[in-house]
Amino acid sequence: MIASINPATGETLARFDGLDGNGVDRVLEQAAAAQRGWRQVPVEARCVLLSAIAALLRRDRDRLAAIITVEMGKPIGEAVAEVEKCATNCDFYAGAAPAMVADSVIAAVPGTRIAYQPLGVVLAIMPWNYPLWQVVRFLAPALAAGNGIILKHAANTPQCALAIEKLVEEAGAPRGLFANLFVEPGQIAGVIADSRIAAVTLTGSTQVGMIVAAQAGAALKKQVLELGGSDPFVVLADADIEHAAAQAVTARFTNAGQSCVNAKRFIVDEAVADTFVDAFRAAIDARLRLGDPVDPATTLGPLARANLRAAIEDQVGRTLDGGAKLVSGGTSKEGPGFFYAPTLLDHVRPGMAAFDEETFGPAAAIVRAAGAEEAVALANRTAFGLGASIWTRDAERGAALAREIDAGAVFVNAVVASDPRVPFGGIKHSGYGRELGELGLKEFVNAKTIKVAA
Repeated sequence: MIASINPATGETLARFDGLDGNGVDRVLEQAAAAQRGWRQVPVEARCVLLSAIAALLRRDRDRLAAIITVEMGKPIGEAVAEVEKCATNCDFYAGAAPAMVADSVIAAVPGTRIAYQPLGVVLAIMPWNYPLWQVVRFLAPALAAGNGIILKHAANTPQCALAIEKLVEEAGAPRGLFANLFVEPGQIAGVIADSRIAAVTLTGSTQVGMIVAAQAGAALKKQVLELGGSDPFVVLADADIEHAAAQAVTARFTNAGQSCVNAKRFIVDEAVADTFVDAFRAAIDARLRLGDPVDPATTLGPLARANLRAAIEDQVGRTLDGGAKLVSGGTSKEGPGFFYAPTLLDHVRPGMAAFDEETFGPAAAIVRAAGAEEAVALANRTAFGLGASIWTRDAERGAALAREIDAGAVFVNAVVASDPRVPFGGIKHSGYGRELGELGLKEFVNAKTIKVAA
């Protein structure tokens, strides 16, 4: 049984039965049949489907945003922005995909070209934190390339999963080309091993990624993994402190801090650390309003599940026990729902929980560094490597330091965010492979060399 629970109230909204083995088989067979036909459809016609999906996303924007908000607690304004970004992603690939999958002629080798053909049906295991975006950012390039999709969505966002499936069907996709799979975790290994699944993509925790990678590897299935992060937000001594502090609120507390690419560790030059901490706290107090995510005035909603709030309470407690200082927050809101106050920790060091582990919740860790060299060393002192940002008035120096940080993306004087036009992904325990951009589309194609001798 899969349950949809409102994290702002704790109320159970709906329950759904999972599929047994026969049900899974029917979904896989229908997807395989649909994909065999879909791969023969010209890419230009496939992109018409993406344009139709984009139009429906915009038509149903407010309804879809409301589902996100009540099912996983995202403030309604952020949920609306998520739906709009999904539509933008579909528009981008509708326009760009034909050129991306066009044959590449290898002029240096007469008679030779590279054809980019779909792999087949891809299993997409997706998380709850961006329950539409995480799906649509993969869906658009995968469908444009001619693949089919089986979606195993997070267990706590089944209504979001169903909404996407219905929307894709209404847009005109062949029946079964995109389908939900409501199954238990123990059934996933069998799905991955099934010959009708050609590849796997997963966005989720590092721990789950390791399990899925092992299962897919045992079956020799292609994988793309976008996993956890402990992104550094590096503030150099010459940074515009007020601006950096204001941006730090967005970088850390968007989606209640429940994003792999949220800034987690705020590594600040000791020379400006006190000033930054004061400015950061003031910006938190001024901009964050904890409350009902349905209320447009709310800027910080609940954690998505009770166990996630318990996890952030535990991590903050262990960090304080390790010697960090509590600047503000550190408490749960009394009453229904899974609310936790925005929390600021100072004097966090390697070896403490908030430094060594991914922080998935509204808590920010200040790490003090003795200059830029130590700041970069601290930024790299992590098992993760997803994103990072550097804040400095010297853009040229920032760009040079960006090359020294081990991450899939480093932004200078900007908050890290994904963009449909640019590849996104990580290294180390943050995963491998890329989503978005041309690289994201080509993760799930067969780059076939064709040579015709004269």
